[in-house]
Amino acid sequence: MLNRRPRRQMNQMNVVPYIDVMLVLLVIFMVTAPMFTPGVIQVPSVSQAAALDQPPLEVVLDAGGKLEIKEGDKVTAVESRSTLAAQVAAMLAGADRPVAISADKDLKYSEVVAVADDLHKAGIKRVALTVKQQNRQ
Repeated sequence: MLNRRPRRQMNQMNVVPYIDVMLVLLVIFMVTAPMFTPGVIQVPSVSQAAALDQPPLEVVLDAGGKLEIKEGDKVTAVESRSTLAAQVAAMLAGADRPVAISADKDLKYSEVVAVADDLHKAGIKRVALTVKQQNRQ
């Protein structure tokens, strides 16, 4: 009889299947990543703000959530956010006039964005946020 040694057990882990899975995941992410384009927003700074060719229609949101529309010296109260877009569209009457949102600094940003979204859904393309320029000394 032959004198055979018993086979020793391997103490190493086979990592080849894990590498295969990681490579498949890498390929999936590389293929799908270009499909998701991030939203591009151009936020004007106060020092680079362009001069307006006509005065904007102003939507005012105070700290309590009350809405108003200002057109020059004329102030119109808005009952609810759901009627705001229709009122602004009626005041613009198809003109390509800018609409500026003036919101209290203590108001939640999500409320400001919701108003801007409502205006955009109503077909108003020129919507901006008003800012207060700080005095530089």
